[in-house]
Amino acid sequence: MSSIFSASGVQANTCFPPERPFVPAEIESAREYRDLIYDDFQIYFEDFSVYLQCLDQERARAFQEGQEVSEEYRRFFDQVVSDD
Repeated sequence: MSSIFSASGVQANTCFPPERPFVPAEIESAREYRDLIYDDFQIYFEDFSVYLQCLDQERARAFQEGQEVSEEYRRFFDQVVSDD
C-alpha cells in the first residue's frame, strides 16, 4: 500500500562518516609515521567536509519529503476522512 503513495521518488542519501585517523599511543611510533598520520588527518578533514555536505543535503531532502507527505495526508484527510 505504501508504494501507492510514493512521495517524490527521490532516494534517500546514505552519508558515511569518514574513518578517524589512527594515532599510535607510543610517541616513537607517532614520530616515525608522522607524515602518514598527517596525511590521514588531512584526508579525514576533507572527507568530513563532504560528509557534512551530504548530511545537509539529506536533511533538506527529508524535510521536503516530510512537507510533501504532510500535504498528501491533508488531501487524504479532506477527501476521505472528513467526508464521513
